[in-house]
Amino acid sequence: MKKSSGKSSGKWRWVKWLFILPLLLFLAVQLYFFLQIWWWVDHNPSMTSFMREQQAALQEKNPKANIQQAWVPYNRISNNLKRAIIASEDANFSEHEGVDWEALQKAYEKNNKKKKVVAGGSTITQQLAKNLFLSGSRSYLRKGQELIITYMLETLMDKERIFEIYLNVVEFGTGTFGAEAAARHYYGVSAANLSAMQAAKLAVMLPNPRYFDKHRDSNYLARRTGVILRRMGSADLP
Repeated sequence: MKKSSGKSSGKWRWVKWLFILPLLLFLAVQLYFFLQIWWWVDHNPSMTSFMREQQAALQEKNPKANIQQAWVPYNRISNNLKRAIIASEDANFSEHEGVDWEALQKAYEKNNKKKKVVAGGSTITQQLAKNLFLSGSRSYLRKGQELIITYMLETLMDKERIFEIYLNVVEFGTGTFGAEAAARHYYGVSAANLSAMQAAKLAVMLPNPRYFDKHRDSNYLARRTGVILRRMGSADLP
């Protein structure tokens, strides 16, 4: 009886560790994300997960290929671009706490009606969370991790810092990341000197930048740019 009891006890110890080890691993990963975000409160990211992924893809075709990105501080990025991106991507950026649940609901209803994904509903903070740490794959697990990172960003950083990092790391085209590289790539000017029209067009490209990099004269791009130009005046900057 004692021998059987010992075997049973050992078995339950293994079962217990099967639950504990994944939990400890999960917590260790979250701690890594938290500490990294804490570091970025006053240090600039050099490379994001999404940048590394895109650079690797480019180097498969050309081993010497590199992404284009140059960090510029918040006050050296045109307010035109800031207003355009908020108007296009996240009108409630200055008000929400990381997730715009109303926008997510509207996006779900729109996608359900169209029977395909035509709207995302992700906030600027959510997009930054994905770009900093995650892959471009879509799954409920990845979305859950994105939400956790989103709330970490909103807890540790103010809105201006979140937006500053976003403006410097978001993808604007094939191998082109950040406002400065985008302004140089498309218009031959600095991010500080983007006009309202230029800024609106860049903002409209964001949901599908590599496509619009190759189709800069599309009718949709022109129409949507006009819409964003009209909305920019009411965009609240952090």
